[in-house]
Amino acid sequence: MTDIFGSVAAGGSDMLLDAPLVQAVQESGASAGLVFLLPPGDSRLHLTVMTGISRRIVAPWERMRLAGSVPVTDAVRERRLVWVAGHEEMARRYPRAALALPYAFALATAPITADGTDWGGLALLWPGSHPPDLSPREHDSLRACCHHLGLLLQHAADTGHPVLPGPEPRIIPALRTRAPGAAEALAAFDFAERLPEGACALDLDGRITFLTTTAAELVGATVGELRGALPWEALPWLRDPVFEDHYRAAVISRQPVSFTALRPPDRWLSFRLHPDAGGLSVLIAPAPTDRPTDRPTDRPTDRITDGPADRATAADRPADGPGPARPAGPAGPSRTDVLYHLLHLAAALTEAVDVQDVTERVANQIMPAFGVHALALTTAAEGRLRIVGHRGFTADVLDRFEGLPLTADTPVVRVLSSGVPSFFATFEDLRRAYPEAVLQDDMAAWAFLPLIASGAPVGSLVLAYDRSFPWAPQERAMLTSLAGLVAQALDRALLYDTKHRLARSLQAGLLPTRLPRIPGLDVAARYLPAGRVTDIGGDFYDLIHLGDRTAAAAIGDVQGHNVNAAALMGQVRTAVHATAGAPPGEVLARTNRLLTDLDAGLLTSCLYVHLDLAEHRAKMASAGHPPPLLRHPDGYTEILTLPPGLLLGIDPDADYPTTEITLRPGSVLALYTDGLVETPGGDIEEEIAGLAGHLARSGPPPMETLADDLLRRTGLTSPRGDDIALLLIGAQADDDGTAPGTGRDTPGRDCSDG
Repeated sequence: MTDIFGSVAAGGSDMLLDAPLVQAVQESGASAGLVFLLPPGDSRLHLTVMTGISRRIVAPWERMRLAGSVPVTDAVRERRLVWVAGHEEMARRYPRAALALPYAFALATAPITADGTDWGGLALLWPGSHPPDLSPREHDSLRACCHHLGLLLQHAADTGHPVLPGPEPRIIPALRTRAPGAAEALAAFDFAERLPEGACALDLDGRITFLTTTAAELVGATVGELRGALPWEALPWLRDPVFEDHYRAAVISRQPVSFTALRPPDRWLSFRLHPDAGGLSVLIAPAPTDRPTDRPTDRPTDRITDGPADRATAADRPADGPGPARPAGPAGPSRTDVLYHLLHLAAALTEAVDVQDVTERVANQIMPAFGVHALALTTAAEGRLRIVGHRGFTADVLDRFEGLPLTADTPVVRVLSSGVPSFFATFEDLRRAYPEAVLQDDMAAWAFLPLIASGAPVGSLVLAYDRSFPWAPQERAMLTSLAGLVAQALDRALLYDTKHRLARSLQAGLLPTRLPRIPGLDVAARYLPAGRVTDIGGDFYDLIHLGDRTAAAAIGDVQGHNVNAAALMGQVRTAVHATAGAPPGEVLARTNRLLTDLDAGLLTSCLYVHLDLAEHRAKMASAGHPPPLLRHPDGYTEILTLPPGLLLGIDPDADYPTTEITLRPGSVLALYTDGLVETPGGDIEEEIAGLAGHLARSGPPPMETLADDLLRRTGLTSPRGDDIALLLIGAQADDDGTAPGTGRDTPGRDCSDG
């Protein structure tokens, strides 16, 4: 069977984002604006709304992992403004992005947040002539837009109508100051026709929207043949990457660009491109005949063919003809498009870590570059086919192929076992090769590419098209070479995923599988791994049932993100467990002596709490751990100021003072590790105060619900730079029904809103 297509569900309406974006672009004088959304629970930014720039140019960044290193992901992840003054600075700070966009422009990106939740990011671009600094007006426009967008997104989510990214970004057309009447439009047309030079207009995607008769005659075509076409596709002699590169430079830099090109056999033409927010005006005129011979365009055209009619070489066509019409099948990529996406892919794959990374980066680059509608990455395990990554396929299609035996006579299995690529231009071609094939997804063309690394097959790459696709030799060679890049990245990713699963299993085994049920307590715990490229961490938590009316709680963080940190974490947790029940200061002192004897070279913070449920009291001691939060029954919340003992493992004679507090029924004690409150460049005290504020504003739900709310309201649905452990302890009323009290006798900082 052959079933190679899928669909992407559209999200909520994003039109409410238009007005703030357009206003920011206009008030700041920016040339383009883009809004990226971060859906709940997703670790990727999705380009959702854009204006002033072509989608062809920004296609590689339509989906980006938040852990990546580009200006907008840095802005969202670190919650700060990122300003890049020009291409030189871009090359220094973001070399991969600069490699794919070697043009003059300035860029500012900022996070879109509301009430501590990360909703996405905003990017504004300015022409290359922009001064090296962001002006106060531009900064204010950027900040106001982010604030407005955050409030809109927050309100939409709160009212049950969240704004979600659609299957592709929506483009806001450029605004015109006025619309000419019919008579004025006719006069403008007559004016352009009378010019001795040729004139044409391109939209932001580079398509010809208007041209004069003189312009068509100069390039050797008719108006009808060129209107709606891309110049470098309609005119064979402009297929050299130089022309499209000049177009991209003009669109992004918003500065005039001039160049000359040779129309075969011997006619030189001058092109002058004048860009604005709506597109480009192009003036075409004969150039002097004494052209130098070292011009970039004075080279044999190196191109990627477009389809059946395009298989002829340039010599087979009239020298001044317009070239063939575009084929009915998928548009063949221009050489610049292919180089653009493949250059970005090669750089992106060097940073790919796991299989999901590889899938995202391959799909983001290959699909727009080659007009692919569906893509799948497969590998083999235990004699069966395994789909490890995909985009565009329905669940039904994936279910049919997942787990196929490697003895099955299907193209996806055959290419994996044989190592020989297969290309099928139509379903009839596929049916001839595999008579049992059944068309179930309306796809019409396929490429099955082996992924071979170090001489051994590691998987296969399946590409599917919704229309017939006549595979030219250049395209087959390009995709086969590209598969080699993907194979190496997938091989590394599969190894990483295997090691990562083993490491996570180790850590999961060291953490409690479930918290004990203790009468008088409502408890909840959360552990979130770091969102960066790390193995495992040393964060831990524990709840220990000591007696009928006593219990102990502990939370800590071992320095580092590796197996050594996890192993030491297990030893610390065991030591705390072994001494639980002793006074808190003594528990930490004994654990500290054990760590100094081990001389592990890793420092550990720890907070230990002894709970007396009969007396509604809690005693605690800290070894350099972030301060706990206490919310009283009336919502009054404070940051408990405990004496800061030394981190464990430094001084074997360190002392850990004990602090006693009242823990009345209805109170909540929150213990956490620093991953919950630390952000790059942020003030940890302000972050702790913000967390306490969220706790104060929360209602009195069960601890499980409250734990999820704290993580969500602090924007931690997205990856962070450190592991996070959270332990919530809710004191319940006595069995005799005694009503919760509201007294406060614990010193600390007030973080309530009342």
